[in-house]
This record gives sequence, structure tokens and C-alpha cells, in this order.
Amino acid sequence: MENVFRYYEFSDFFVDNSGVFQKNEICFSELNEQHFLIFERKNQDTNPVYSLYVSKYNSKKEIGKKPPEILELLVEDYDKSIPEHRIVLRKYLY
Repeated sequence: MENVFRYYEFSDFFVDNSGVFQKNEICFSELNEQHFLIFERKNQDTNPVYSLYVSKYNSKKEIGKKPPEILELLVEDYDKSIPEHRIVLRKYLY
């Protein structure tokens, strides 16, 4: 997964303090000034499970601090080896 995050220029993971992701770690990639893709990482100590979301914030400074205006789950339990999961990610980034 680290290759996916680097390739698509996601931020480093940080703890969500907005209450939306239950203090799980998140990272994001900017689609435009107000829309972002967010990966949520659960089970950091064991095998991490990732969920991919598209979201809308007033600015990237709000991510992890305030709830988003819009949040839509795109892929639960993201697996880079599943073509459909990769297609969803590429659909938003290209």
C-alpha cells in the first residue's frame, strides 16, 4: 500500500481528531481546493485495513480537525490487488 500512497501523492498518515473516523489514522490526496480522497487506516497494530472516501472540506487545513461537508465511502477494505478497487482510485485522480 505504501507504493499506492506515494504514487498518488497522499499525505502522511495522521490521527483524525474530527470524530468522523473514530481517532483512526487518515491520509489524503487533493482533487481540487475543496475535494479530497481520504484513506482511513484501521487496525494499525496488526494487519491494517484501509477504506477509501471522497470528501468535501472548505480547505485542506480542516481535514482531521472538522467533520467534512460531504463524505462518501468509495471502497471498504481496499485491496490494491483487486482491479475494481484500483479503477475507483484512478477514476478520481485522473
